[in-house]
Amino acid sequence: MITTRDIAERLGVSVSTVGRALADDPRISEETKFRVRQAASEMGYVGNRAARMMRGASSNVVALVIPDIRNSFYSTIAHELSKNMEAEGFQLMLSETDDDRMVELRHVRELSANRVAGIIIVPTARPHGESVKLLRTVPHLQLLRRHPSLGSQWFGVDDREALRQATAHLVTLGHTRIAYLGGPVELPTGAERLEGFRSALREGGLPEDAGRTELGPPSSVDHGRRAMRRLLRGPDAPTALVLGSIQLTLGVLEELSEQGVKVPGELSVVGFGDEPGFSWWGPGLTTIGLPIQEMATGCALWLMRRLKTKPSNDGPYTSVSPGSLVLRGSTAPPGGRSPSVSG
Repeated sequence: MITTRDIAERLGVSVSTVGRALADDPRISEETKFRVRQAASEMGYVGNRAARMMRGASSNVVALVIPDIRNSFYSTIAHELSKNMEAEGFQLMLSETDDDRMVELRHVRELSANRVAGIIIVPTARPHGESVKLLRTVPHLQLLRRHPSLGSQWFGVDDREALRQATAHLVTLGHTRIAYLGGPVELPTGAERLEGFRSALREGGLPEDAGRTELGPPSSVDHGRRAMRRLLRGPDAPTALVLGSIQLTLGVLEELSEQGVKVPGELSVVGFGDEPGFSWWGPGLTTIGLPIQEMATGCALWLMRRLKTKPSNDGPYTSVSPGSLVLRGSTAPPGGRSPSVSG
């Protein structure tokens, strides 16, 4: 195994100089740092990070704690974060909670014990008290969801406005029976999206019962299918539907295809997120686009800055990105056809 002594002998410098150069010590010149790193790379040197951590140093690992990697929003975020972190010499580690606060606690315990450099977390609805205490000892920020107990650093989407715009689009088309399928109000994203839906109905002058709601697990494709079947039953079935999660959107689209529901002739649909297949599903899915790459870059830049500054400089920070309504062929006036569909 190549050691710092081997590098020092090759370059004719002291072992302490090699160690400081590899640690990016400001006392070492940039020229010497370059020579040491180049030699280390050529000789196949692997730093003993475990020993450094025993001396109190943190690792170069940044953890991403998310509910469900199957959700393309989170997998895309993870990919973009990994690229940004790698460029700064950090490695991304993934932890999946399945929206279980006790699983979240176990992950946070392990991450804290392993002295990760930082944590980016999509919190559960009610983080455990011990999770809150442990996160206070680690540089961290919240992504998409925000819980007041976890601090004031947050990157998210204006969920209320995104759903308000999507629902207002359906109201403007003339729909008066509009359904919303989204996550539970215990989640901050679920509450904000539901409020956006309801506010658009109020602004459009529609009565409270004009909008039916089906709330459930946002990461469940099966729940989307079951809810869609319930909504289609009976004489008061909605003529339009707006969705509040990517996985629920996937479930609804599967069910509509299986039942042969004509979109937008029988039902106008506004999805959530913009999966690659959404543009060619049926007549093309009108949907809420999310600024995933911009959010990932912003998260990475903020955390890198935080890791390179003193904790006393760690003030409140909020970044709210707007969603965007992507218009395609799945929405039209009640009983009508999308202008983009011929024949």
